[in-house]
Amino acid sequence: MTQAEIKLCSLLLKEHFGEIVEKIGVHLIRTGSQPLRVIAHDTGTSLDQVKKALCVLIQHNLVIYQVHKRGVVEYEAQCSRVLRMLRYPRYIYTTKTLYSDTGELIVEELLLNGKMTMSAVVKKVADRLTETMEDGKTMDYAEVSNTFVRLADTHFVQRCPLVPTIENSDLGPPPPAPTLVVNEKDMYLVPKLSLIGKGKRRRSSDEDAAGEPRAKRPKHTTDNKEPIPDDGIYWQANLERFHQHFRDQAIVSAVANRMDQTSSEIVRTMLRMSEITTPSSAPFTQPLSSNEIFRSLPVGYNISKQVLDQYLTLLADDPLEFVGKSGDSGGGMYVINLHKALASLATATLESVVQERFGSRCARIFRLVLQKKHLEQKQVEDFAMIPAKEAKDMLYKMLSENFISLQEIPKTPDHAPSRTFYLYTVNVLSAARMLLHRCYKSIANLIERRQFETKENKRLLEKSQRVEAIIASMQATGAEEAQLQEIEEMITAPERQQLETLKRNVNKLDASEIQVDETIFLLESYIESTMKRQ
Repeated sequence: MTQAEIKLCSLLLKEHFGEIVEKIGVHLIRTGSQPLRVIAHDTGTSLDQVKKALCVLIQHNLVIYQVHKRGVVEYEAQCSRVLRMLRYPRYIYTTKTLYSDTGELIVEELLLNGKMTMSAVVKKVADRLTETMEDGKTMDYAEVSNTFVRLADTHFVQRCPLVPTIENSDLGPPPPAPTLVVNEKDMYLVPKLSLIGKGKRRRSSDEDAAGEPRAKRPKHTTDNKEPIPDDGIYWQANLERFHQHFRDQAIVSAVANRMDQTSSEIVRTMLRMSEITTPSSAPFTQPLSSNEIFRSLPVGYNISKQVLDQYLTLLADDPLEFVGKSGDSGGGMYVINLHKALASLATATLESVVQERFGSRCARIFRLVLQKKHLEQKQVEDFAMIPAKEAKDMLYKMLSENFISLQEIPKTPDHAPSRTFYLYTVNVLSAARMLLHRCYKSIANLIERRQFETKENKRLLEKSQRVEAIIASMQATGAEEAQLQEIEEMITAPERQQLETLKRNVNKLDASEIQVDETIFLLESYIESTMKRQ
């Protein structure tokens, strides 16, 4: 665990959950697994606050617990899961593009709450969608429920581990902490619920609360027997499935840039056919026959079987080897080489970083060393057609930044410089790790900058929010245009300009965070895939 990762985890925990949760979370990240009382003692926090913080972290899958032989429960932070909070906007946006606003809100609720029952999610989402609709229109529970089923069928949401029923029936003393069990068979099985009803607007429920005694209100929830079949079955967003989707999108986009739209559509079809059958960590997809691919092409995509076979042959012969041929049955069996695709994407990322940092000539040298594997300095100068002085300067610059490495091969045991070959090489895995570390530092700096900008303009933002609230309440009561204009003028022209500048800067920082996270995702996927192959 590097300092950059710990700092980024600290910023994310503080932004999402506050200072106490951040203090406990960072302490666990730094020290590893620890029991409750040791955490309270080391952080100087009261036992009650530590318990509440751990509840929050466990609810959001950021901390796991384990019972040791001596009966002590130890808590351990999941740093990689904390870093996933960077990707929350991307998960939500992906669901929006695939399953419209309903799917977006379902995943948003699951990410905000960590774990929820299906009935609770459906009701909350229906209420939120009803509030955005015109007066008189409401969102049906059944419609939200159908979208939830589709998300479960495509594995974007999954069940949380449960406490096995045997433990409850056992007459012995209860264990210090429950052991959660994942049933692979039921992980995506949606319980049969008869959710009948429509979303409610918050205004009407507030009016009811004002008009009737509070004691009457809970009766509505106790009389409602809908959540009972759903009780105890909690759901969470399946982040691995989202990562698989991002990886597939990156591969399709790379094929489209290298070849054409038809090739990318064929690769997209192959990935879609194997998205449920192929594990996310597999180096290859399941073999697919040419006939199966032809039948699965999108409706209205008018290409003949002969043209498809030509495209598949072209893809299989491409030097990048994104698509490979694994047999001749069924018109030819084809697979997508996921590991090679990720390696190509990571290498392209490294090349683009070298080009942006050091210029096109350095990028030429970098690509050359990458292609030839091992080169001496004189060979680099000759192949790249760059003067010796400049080539030497560029090589040393990239060497000092760890983009390329130097390998010594001595002719004699004494390692005498005159009798030693010095070969330049690119260790892609090492360079990817170094760049990933820098990406973590960059995101931490972007978050700090955004927080600084917001803090500096805190008074102005609060004033703007107050004015907007006054205008909204006056519009609701039917105020005249002149009155609204007068309220708007409470914010002066220079203040309005300052707000615009702040908004523009914060939007730029947010966009930069998302772009850096895309690079982080590619590098992490490549490193993970390489480590599994070794």
